[in-house]
Amino acid sequence: MFAIVDIETTGSKFPGNRIIDLAIIRHNGKEVVSEWHTLLRPDVAIPPFVVELTGISEEMVAEAPLFETVAVEVMAQLRDCVFVAHDVNFDYSFLRHELKELGHVLEMEKICTLKNSRKFLPGHPSYSLGKLCTSLGITVDQRHRAIGDARATAALFNLLYPFLMGFAEFLTDGTNEVQLSEIARTSKAKK
Repeated sequence: MFAIVDIETTGSKFPGNRIIDLAIIRHNGKEVVSEWHTLLRPDVAIPPFVVELTGISEEMVAEAPLFETVAVEVMAQLRDCVFVAHDVNFDYSFLRHELKELGHVLEMEKICTLKNSRKFLPGHPSYSLGKLCTSLGITVDQRHRAIGDARATAALFNLLYPFLMGFAEFLTDGTNEVQLSEIARTSKAKK
């Protein structure tokens, strides 16, 4: 199983910034099995540039749950999956930090659709999620919202999956070339 994840945050660095929008799409390698999504109340100010980019305002998250109230559900959604994201280290590191603050340990194999797109789908002028999806004819609804970007990443993952079946680049602490079946059997990061 694969957990295709996207987050929106109050800023690009932690600590000091928080997740405000989170989506996890579970994918079995053939199709989407489930979607889970929530806005989150960050208890820090959402900067104007983030409001402009995402459309997520303070008013929208005023009644949203705090991350601590959904952390157990997040761990359940990620359980026994390979973590997939576009620019995976950003989403993974941010989520891992938020979970660690609450005493949860996140150790998962990761697949980066950005890195693998560059390798297996060469020749595009940009590999940003929005521009790459436009170039590939993938519709992106709700750009810069977690569920919209996660759905777009899932569609991109569908295109990449045949390449990943026999040979792929996975990011752990470095880049390793391994068989997908080997990665899918474990949820612990390689040391």
